[in-house]
Amino acid sequence: MTSVRGYFHPKTATGASSLIPAPPWRYSGDLLTVEYRTDPARVRELLPEPLQLADEDPGAVALIWADWQSCGTSGDELLDPVRAQYKEAFAVVRCQYQGRTYTRCVHIWVDKDFAIARGLHQGYPKKLGSIHQTRPHPYGPAPRIEAGARFGATLAAADRRLAQAVVTLREPSATNGFVNAHPMAHHRWLPAIEKGKGLALDELIESGTASFEGGQAWVGDAELELFDAPTEELARLEIREPIAAYYRQVGVVWDGGRLLESGTSGAE
Repeated sequence: MTSVRGYFHPKTATGASSLIPAPPWRYSGDLLTVEYRTDPARVRELLPEPLQLADEDPGAVALIWADWQSCGTSGDELLDPVRAQYKEAFAVVRCQYQGRTYTRCVHIWVDKDFAIARGLHQGYPKKLGSIHQTRPHPYGPAPRIEAGARFGATLAAADRRLAQAVVTLREPSATNGFVNAHPMAHHRWLPAIEKGKGLALDELIESGTASFEGGQAWVGDAELELFDAPTEELARLEIREPIAAYYRQVGVVWDGGRLLESGTSGAE
């Protein structure tokens, strides 16, 4: 009897071709976070039932650039950097489910296929994009992590620039912002293969970090611009009021989530 192996597609006789290994997944990254307020109605239109707007600051948005190295349990990917290194940019909002506040990723772009595969599993709406951000370095012209340091970040997809930011650090901070500071509430969706049968998979899930460590966070100010594009809707989360910007180096482990409910989102 023939069997095929692998945590994710493609499954083969050995499993070596699988896009991603089984969790836990480990990450080391540099994060640039820009928080601002938009029209709460633009947040609400991105929240399927049963999710609701957060009671406090319902229009708050965080746009985050991340420069990652990631690996499975063995850590082998770190010695084959093409399998470990990737960049992403994502927009998160806050929402509420059964009286509890969650964070939800509503737009996200990555530059590697294995990151898209992980997103499908976790409920992140990942798409391919071109993401760049300034890296700190203790020597030469790159910025140090200190007051006055300036970092640039850009996001493009399908040959169109979607966002750009310049962050200037001001001082150490006790937090890395508040919008992305909750467990994630995501939907895992998969259309049925038969026409008219709706969704074969329709789950609202909660997930978060199994463990976390981080360096000193820094707060500063940001110049942020969003741009219209024919196949992207990030600019609908228009900037009405800047909040703050942050820089932090982090290490996290992701090791699964839990089902909140299924078959109730009404997604089409």
